[in-house]
Amino acid sequence: MNRKTAGRVDEPASKAGGRSYLGPTIRRSLRSGRMVLVVGTAWSVILGVLIAVGSGSGFASSFPLILPIFGAIAAIGALTVFTSDRMKGVLEYLMAYGISPRRLFTNFIVAALVSISIVLVIAVVASVGVYVARGNRLSTSLLLLLGVYAIPMSYVSGAFATTVGMYWSALSSPREGMNSPLGIAPFLGILPPVAVLVLIGVFGATVGFSTNGFLLVTGAALSVVALTVLYLLGNIGHLLRRERLLSNA
Repeated sequence: MNRKTAGRVDEPASKAGGRSYLGPTIRRSLRSGRMVLVVGTAWSVILGVLIAVGSGSGFASSFPLILPIFGAIAAIGALTVFTSDRMKGVLEYLMAYGISPRRLFTNFIVAALVSISIVLVIAVVASVGVYVARGNRLSTSLLLLLGVYAIPMSYVSGAFATTVGMYWSALSSPREGMNSPLGIAPFLGILPPVAVLVLIGVFGATVGFSTNGFLLVTGAALSVVALTVLYLLGNIGHLLRRERLLSNA
């Protein structure tokens, strides 16, 4: 085992088990996913600024709907590190020294949320800044959509993509392209916000668009995805055998 990668092999089990490894996981995830992070941030800023410049008052309803699509993609860095650690036996080492699978999963989910936070902060500040600089006022609907839907959905979608991708990685042999969790993760991340867009369109065409209807659709979508993540995270011991996280599983 590479000591620089996994730590000292002669470290006492109690000491190793007491460490969180969260900090190193976040740093490695940011390094591994830096290109995706840059691309996701750039696209979210570009589209946000274009909407702020071109749509005027429509910015309040348009920008919050597209933001989660790009925010969730930033989570791929954490999944890349998880897959690499499983193949190299790092996860096996950590579990041997008392780190539970649930704790490992939680560390990578937190690392994914940190990456998403970077995209959200830059995209929201840049896009809303341009919107306000053009003489528009911050409406209650814009703040409500950002705080109640766009930002939470970005985090929930990223956590969903990371969690499902880690399960996928543990249950299958990594391969290139769509057969790999790294190939499917971006689509998993954008699936919830895209589904919300479709549901809003269907809801508006059949029932008629309203604030209450919008909150109903977005609230239901957030709840379903969040509960799915919590269920998968809370039932790792039942749904995922420990041996699946070993490098030779």
